[in-house]
Amino acid sequence: MASGRMEFHADTIMQHTGFSFVLPNDVYTPEIKDLQYYDRPAKTLILLHGLTGTDTDWLYGGVAQEMAIQFNLAVFMPTTGNSFYLDRGYPGGNYASFVGEEFPDYIRKTFGYCTAREDTLIAGLSMGGYGALHLALAFPDTFCGCIALSSALRIRDLAEKGPEGESVLPAAMVRDLFGDPEKLLDSDKNPEYQYRKLKESGTPIPKIYLACGTEDPLLRTNHVFRDFLKNQNADYRFEEGPGVHNWTFWNEYLPKGLEWILKE
Repeated sequence: MASGRMEFHADTIMQHTGFSFVLPNDVYTPEIKDLQYYDRPAKTLILLHGLTGTDTDWLYGGVAQEMAIQFNLAVFMPTTGNSFYLDRGYPGGNYASFVGEEFPDYIRKTFGYCTAREDTLIAGLSMGGYGALHLALAFPDTFCGCIALSSALRIRDLAEKGPEGESVLPAAMVRDLFGDPEKLLDSDKNPEYQYRKLKESGTPIPKIYLACGTEDPLLRTNHVFRDFLKNQNADYRFEEGPGVHNWTFWNEYLPKGLEWILKE
């Protein structure tokens, strides 16, 4: 098992940025619970942090190394600040383009992973859960599957109440990230809008796995998106169980999402 941390210059965000990685290139076979994942070459998982987090969160609080071992995954974890993985529309602020295009391209050239859509997944928690959904739907040619845990799916609330109705983030930050609330529902910052546009165009849509704890304040908005996917006859799975917004829940449900997406 190889692991480490690197930096490189990313044009989309105009800075040197760090990322952590775990590679299953020398796994000790007795550690593996299910050898079926080693009947194929390693796949790639881009794993996203939440609000206030960094690329090391899934290493120190999460199960990135265990997932790499058990599912034969090369796991890459970028740092993006509190960007919600969105493009601002100018060089230096295009975090969606960074994670959805430039970062996979760098992984491909440097490590030899991310070479095919069917071998590339994206996952995240909270802000990163929203980011995983947004990026999977923004770059369906890059990602075949998405795992969104305790996703910060507050788009409808922001559109109805405006930035001043947000209880966690400063209103100025919300407006900077998401723009005019009156235009939000019909923008690519709304995963429902993104999904409908892909479906209308006939573009293959990534598989979507959602999970949220029953005591998590974000459960209601996750139910709304679950119901939307059900009405769209999407290829999705939603799971919930006892839990709050913490690592205990995320570490339990990330492997469940991987099992579902990789079952074929």
